[in-house]
Amino acid sequence: MNNANKWPLWPAVIHAKCPRCRRGKMFANAMYGFHGQQMLKQCDHCKLTYEIEPGYFYVAMFVSYAMNVAVLVTLSVALSVLTGSTNPWLYVIVLLTASLILSPFNFRYSRVILLYWLTPGLSYQPEYSADKPESVLPASDPGDSIVPLNLN
Repeated sequence: MNNANKWPLWPAVIHAKCPRCRRGKMFANAMYGFHGQQMLKQCDHCKLTYEIEPGYFYVAMFVSYAMNVAVLVTLSVALSVLTGSTNPWLYVIVLLTASLILSPFNFRYSRVILLYWLTPGLSYQPEYSADKPESVLPASDPGDSIVPLNLN
């Protein structure tokens, strides 16, 4: 495998690439577009199934909630410091607008964060970044590369 096939961690996260091979796309559409966001069922390069089990992405709602709270608290403090206003409508309008504008970002990157850092056993495997990953793929379930945790 040459270095042209290797994606460093941060560019792969920013471009929402597969966490196992860092080459396949996770989403079919752009983040902000008229077609909405559609997450692919599996990686088109290494065939990793993104939804590891039914309901797997419910956890992404909690990640999205944490991201939204962090942004809204930061924005509230910044508004208070910069404007000194006590008018509640200023806060309501600015915070609702920011929340609506950042919704597609939160949706996409909550799933990316979940797959990259909050899924035990799922990590980058350079052998799947090769031009022909079929040579390392088992013929069975594509989710088999996720190693179960040993809690002993």
